[in-house]
Amino acid sequence: QVQIVESGGGLVQPGGSLKLSCVVSGTNFENINVAWFRQAPGKEREGVSCITSSGKAAYAGPVKGRFTTCRDTVHTTVHLQMDRLKPEDSAPYYCALLEGLTASGSCSATGSAFGDWGQGTQVTVSS
Repeated sequence: QVQIVESGGGLVQPGGSLKLSCVVSGTNFENINVAWFRQAPGKEREGVSCITSSGKAAYAGPVKGRFTTCRDTVHTTVHLQMDRLKPEDSAPYYCALLEGLTASGSCSATGSAFGDWGQGTQVTVSS
């Protein structure tokens, strides 16, 4: 049974940083592709980033250059390092398993099919 637990959210000022963690258990961590998405109240779900089982990452345009995702195989954890945060980044953030990859073997941060995801962690960027 897959278990996904997000953590690391909080309140930060604009321009600040936050590091989210996604602990995945109940499946072979080395075989999974993982994405982060966010969904603010009243807004549609927005893909943020993804990373393949081999460590190849992709990012949505609004966060590219500011966010970085990586895999920690020892702790079966996927991280999302968020820098230079903006108020529009505020939302609950979710970590999800991906069902497939692109033809080139990459994941799509904005067009992925999500499988299981966790309970989410709230990110609030405000002065």
